[in-house]
Amino acid sequence: MASIFTKIVNGDIPSYKVAEDDNYYAFLDINPLAKGHTLVVPKMEEDYIFNLPAEIYAGLWAFANKVAKAIDIAVPSKRVGVAVLGMEVPHAHIHLVPLQSEQDLDFRKEKVSLTPDEFAATAESISKAFSTL
Repeated sequence: MASIFTKIVNGDIPSYKVAEDDNYYAFLDINPLAKGHTLVVPKMEEDYIFNLPAEIYAGLWAFANKVAKAIDIAVPSKRVGVAVLGMEVPHAHIHLVPLQSEQDLDFRKEKVSLTPDEFAATAESISKAFSTL
């Protein structure tokens, strides 16, 4: 059965897409730690990030690097934090989170509440920044 992220990549579930290429897809987390919290996934469905083929693994990090630079441009923060947990969804993914402090990357903290318009505007800002890189 396809993971929720595969369903998002395939368009079966809507998302706030920020970037896409032939092998990777980036979209806003709907339960964000901060405005601009983005998930970066390979289109290839693999549960464990370290089981990805070497070229897909390397490409995922290169794509995430470009997405992080776009977040840096579009969302005011001190830096973009990165996390790979891999426990909540059986599809390899990278969290990119705009940070004001280290505590902003605490997944136990209360999530930020954004309206659909705020999600859409944030996704559009990151996407525009991505297209300039």
